[in-house]
Amino acid sequence: MKKYLLLILVTQLSFGQAGLPANPYYNGMNWAETGMMLKASLANKLTTKHTKFLTYSEDWNATQATDISPTNTNDVLLLYGFSSTTCPTSTTDDNDHRERNILSNGGGNSCQWNREHVYAKSLGTPLLVDGALTSADSDAGEDAHHLRSCDVGRNGIRDNFKFATGSGISSTVSGGWYPGDEWKGDVARMMMYMYLRYPTQCLPINVGTGAIVSTDTNMIQLFLQWNAEDPVSLYEDNRNTYHGNTSNTYAQGNRNPFIDNPYLATVIWGGPVAENRWPTVILSSQSFLSDKSVSIYPNPTNSNQIEIYTVETITKLSLINSIGQIVKEIEKPIFNQNIFKLNNLQQGFYFLQINAEKGSLTKKIIVN
Repeated sequence: MKKYLLLILVTQLSFGQAGLPANPYYNGMNWAETGMMLKASLANKLTTKHTKFLTYSEDWNATQATDISPTNTNDVLLLYGFSSTTCPTSTTDDNDHRERNILSNGGGNSCQWNREHVYAKSLGTPLLVDGALTSADSDAGEDAHHLRSCDVGRNGIRDNFKFATGSGISSTVSGGWYPGDEWKGDVARMMMYMYLRYPTQCLPINVGTGAIVSTDTNMIQLFLQWNAEDPVSLYEDNRNTYHGNTSNTYAQGNRNPFIDNPYLATVIWGGPVAENRWPTVILSSQSFLSDKSVSIYPNPTNSNQIEIYTVETITKLSLINSIGQIVKEIEKPIFNQNIFKLNNLQQGFYFLQINAEKGSLTKKIIVN
């Protein structure tokens, strides 16, 4: 979700946002694992941490707590939403499809919001159930990590269409449903979570279209692409933080690891290189740059400037300080004779994250 891209200083490690993994939530994880081993470890983590099983009625309360708009605390932000003006102003809603008053929940008309099963119930194997279940048999239909506030009308139009490639706002497309440029990353990360939490019931290939991943024939490349193209938003972080805190009344206790760090999907399945929100953690990857393919000099530097030399195609440079702040970010840097000059550097210790078409690499930088 691009509109509310979050680049913040991490002041509480329990948030698990940019900088470091949530502590102590991820204690015991071996970040040297890759591929299916890391997938299995994360699946075990989010399953064992899922300690509160919400009823479908309680999911209303959870959604009202987690889906608050970052710009208006009286509203929920609506999945698949976009600006429109077709709802009557008497409802106090600011528009039709993007935001809705937090108390306008229900299913009676198109100017209300309801709970969208992002993993459509009818596509599960077996079908997802949203009845009042016990903790012993609660299934994916009541998992709040994929239940989102959504305009009743948009929810109905999506129906149970599979996700498919597209562009622009949410709409039906040939072969399925496109969630919208702003929402495709949210959808991808939810589908990855559902796959790990319910590995036989919620297969990505049953809810999305397109080519499969060779190393895991249940995963599709489309979700990896969306995860990389649409960075994590403040909205997603807020939902994840709420559910990871068991002191919250309607918190499940588990987190979506792909919101905490989209790059985990790259480490597991490869594909397009997603944002690495934990630059100080050394993560292995199936898709990587050789350390020798990029040279940085001088390092340490005494001139507040470094030169980056490589013959690879670099897509983004991110300079991160020692406490996880992104202090400089350059999209599609222009190299002159394979050299890019990064200047105006303040004294300190940094990590330089280098994203390229072949993968990513993190280098340590010292500015004296």
